Amino acid sequence: MARDRMIQHDETVTEHLQDLLLESVDVGALLSELATVSAATLSVDHEVMCGVTLMRRKKPSTVATSNSRVPALDELQYGKGEGPCLTALRKLATIHVPDVREDRRWPHYTAAAWAEGIGSILAVPLPLEGEANAALNVYSAKTHAFSGEAIEKAEAYALEASKSLRLAVRIAQLVDDRENLIAAMESRTTIDVAVGAIMAQNRCSQESAIKILRIASSSRNVKLRDVAAAVVASVADDPKVLTHFDD
Repeated sequence: MARDRMIQHDETVTEHLQDLLLESVDVGALLSELATVSAATLSVDHEVMCGVTLMRRKKPSTVATSNSRVPALDELQYGKGEGPCLTALRKLATIHVPDVREDRRWPHYTAAAWAEGIGSILAVPLPLEGEANAALNVYSAKTHAFSGEAIEKAEAYALEASKSLRLAVRIAQLVDDRENLIAAMESRTTIDVAVGAIMAQNRCSQESAIKILRIASSSRNVKLRDVAAAVVASVADDPKVLTHFDD
């Protein structure tokens, strides 16, 4: 019966993250929700604190937390270059520290964590794609805070959450690609209009007009698109005139 309730709750959490993803492709919002809901889910007999570490280009950073103490706890690992979270990210494996006083894998870090009032730690990887990976970090002031059932629950939840995260990252990338494409086409439109204006004013060829623009860009150390925009505005006799690309 307890396991049935756990599965039902996990499905509710997963659906909640998926609903959030449908409402917004903001990966940051999704990660914040992941940290908050994880803390609420795993705080059964005692309160735990959760954070999400994102590793990009081999550089870790805390991108979401359920408690204001978490960033400092994470920074202890980043500063020392070792700890359960970093190991979980590197090995893509769950790392459990039942009692930080007895763990010998990262002596400098565990000593610092104990001094900060942390008794046990759980780090679960959230595999993404490409150069990025993430991990869910769970901290408790109590030693031996995470039972086998709690660890399985965190792993199952992280697995489902990582699916939503991968989708969010893909959607965000598509949005970025679309915005970059539109910006490039708008820039091209501005340059084309400026070239046409220069050709009309100077009765020159398209090649000569482009050369004039490039010389102005180089001599003024200004981007070609900005020089073109200035030309268009001067021809229109209105500095507020901008070219626009309709997608």
